[in-house]
Amino acid sequence: MIDICFPKNNEQEFIKIAERLGTKNILFVYEDANKFYKKEENINVFNALITSAKNVEKARNKSDLIMVKSDGINDRLMFEKTKPDLIFCLEETQKKDFMHQRASGLNHIHARLANQNKIIIGFSFSSILNKEGAERSRIIGRIMQNINLCRKFKVKTCIASFTQHPFELRSLHDLQSFFINLGMHQKEAKSSTNCLFEKIRINQKKKKGEYHESVETAD
Repeated sequence: MIDICFPKNNEQEFIKIAERLGTKNILFVYEDANKFYKKEENINVFNALITSAKNVEKARNKSDLIMVKSDGINDRLMFEKTKPDLIFCLEETQKKDFMHQRASGLNHIHARLANQNKIIIGFSFSSILNKEGAERSRIIGRIMQNINLCRKFKVKTCIASFTQHPFELRSLHDLQSFFINLGMHQKEAKSSTNCLFEKIRINQKKKKGEYHESVETAD
């Protein structure tokens, strides 16, 4: 499992709590590659860049993983053109649901493009943890709808804490159990905590000119 967090000069706190939870891999997300965490630790530390939908290409060679938080405006651009490695928090961008379905930020067109362009959809535990009442119920309903869409169109998904606060980190077992309760199959929950390893490996190979898609697909 790789858990995902957004440190603010508190990397050591994240690492200590991750160790207590038995988390062996953590992904620190930054807006600036110059801030990447490079110290040796007892757990494996990876770095990623978060950028806007329009600046994905500029950021691509600076990091092994490029993430974009949905803004509800440039989503079609991301899915079709700029193609970040991971898009997350699609469920938070819409204010009101439709009469017969949730305004979940993901539709069948986006899902097809995500599958075609190998974009991972991220589901954030902290986006639920930090909501209350009707708003929490709304986000949960939207995530459940998006889980079904991703399954239907064979889109890879990622579940993680996605938090700015160390004490909001959760164990692998807790995250998998929670999202299974939201409708993920056990196999889907397991792959959703591991898929970033493969994405990072492929991006590293691409940088070195060692990636050949036909061979990787055959494997």
